[in-house]
Amino acid sequence: MLDLGNLFSALVTEGLGDWRTSLEPLIAERTGEHAHGDLKNWREAVDGLPEIDRLPAELDAAAVGAPNAALDARDRAALRKSLLCLRPWRKGPFVIDGIHIDAEWRSDLKWDRVVRAMHPLEGRLVLDVGCGNGYYALRMLGAGARRVLGIDPTLLYVLQFEALTRLLEPLPAHVLPLRLSDLPARSRAFDSAFSMGVLYHQRAPLEHLRQLREVLRPGGQLVLETLILPGDEPLSRTPAGRYARMRNVWHLPSVPELQIWLARSGFTDAKVANVTATTIDEQRSTEWMPFESLAEALDPAAPERTVEGWPAPRRALLVARAP
Repeated sequence: MLDLGNLFSALVTEGLGDWRTSLEPLIAERTGEHAHGDLKNWREAVDGLPEIDRLPAELDAAAVGAPNAALDARDRAALRKSLLCLRPWRKGPFVIDGIHIDAEWRSDLKWDRVVRAMHPLEGRLVLDVGCGNGYYALRMLGAGARRVLGIDPTLLYVLQFEALTRLLEPLPAHVLPLRLSDLPARSRAFDSAFSMGVLYHQRAPLEHLRQLREVLRPGGQLVLETLILPGDEPLSRTPAGRYARMRNVWHLPSVPELQIWLARSGFTDAKVANVTATTIDEQRSTEWMPFESLAEALDPAAPERTVEGWPAPRRALLVARAP
């Protein structure tokens, strides 16, 4: 399914050739025919993409892709059908010759906030943890990164990235069905690491931060974005049930608590770059993600709270340095 030869050649170039021994069998297991009940359908959708010449990619616009591909009507219809078979599209937008993949998240809005906070990516080796379908990885290339490794355990997102990159000219970006804990320990190879929308899903958030520190070279930058609770006191709470209809939210810290976590995990120079309330303009249902979204997670009588009574989603963006 994945071009592992190209991947491992790239890792050798980056001084990570020894990763092949542990990662190759793990990736093969995660992408095997019994890895997911819907894998056959997803695989057929990717294999059903029309045979077209690879397209030059535009990576520095809100909608990533190839907007002016000039496909004929038959290929465009086949392409749209295949891409719709890979729903739900959570991150985006993407565009291929007028086919606008209007994903649940307007990820370009978050990217605009990230760009203002991060170190320039020119020439940097980047790790994107919980990367989804690779939208941010492609934006990172557009910002000058020399190579981006994205990891996400959700196989559908890996297939979405494969579908998109099959259409585009080869790019130095990879999305693998892995978790951060799957990577060889203490590689300290990456110039920048991104963990966006991941920390609150971790049962052990300080361990997640420690693992992020151990993949960064000395002086490398962490970009951390996560759900937070309002307030100036250092505290963290764990929902007894769901939060905003999500089952797997384990920790909701305040910003001062996040700063303590970063310090306890070994990071220095932690700075709060942005705190933003999530709106239904940024996260919503669309044709490409037709299920319930943020609007259904908010109390209709008091939209400043979730249906469970928690403060409505608010996200903090922090940057920190690895020692």
